Amino acid sequence: MAEIGPLQIIAVGFADPQLDGSILESLADASASGAIKVVDAVGVYKDPDGSIAAAQATDLTEDEAVQYGAWIGALIGLGAGGVEGAELGAIAGGMAGLEEYEYGLDAESVLEIADMIPPGGAGLLAVIEHTWAIPFRNAVVGSSGIMLAQDFLSPDLLVAYGFLEG
Repeated sequence: MAEIGPLQIIAVGFADPQLDGSILESLADASASGAIKVVDAVGVYKDPDGSIAAAQATDLTEDEAVQYGAWIGALIGLGAGGVEGAELGAIAGGMAGLEEYEYGLDAESVLEIADMIPPGGAGLLAVIEHTWAIPFRNAVVGSSGIMLAQDFLSPDLLVAYGFLEG
């Protein structure tokens, strides 16, 4: 089994989208550099009359889709039902990856996302793997270290907490 780096879910909403392709280009550039892998990404646009357009992308091969599906299914199953739940979740997730050749979002999920978007708005939901972090994690584990905490910080968050002035 190939190593999988930390996964991140990103959800972005646009009330009045001015979509010029720069967001997808940015994801593609990060993927091409090897910093990330796009596990699944779906963009949904709802035009003013309520019609929905969606596009989905992934960097995964069919084999990787099965592997990621099993890995994510095991994590979900572990949380829901312990070790036995992890085993069942891994099987179900792997099968879903094989059947759908994708990780994550099916047509029903896209419609659920679209229901949350106002007419004329858009949304992007992406699951990315931080492939750059695999060697770092391996070095930490190889040095008998354990992750104590991790999170993402942004200037806006630091301003909100009073660490920076806006």
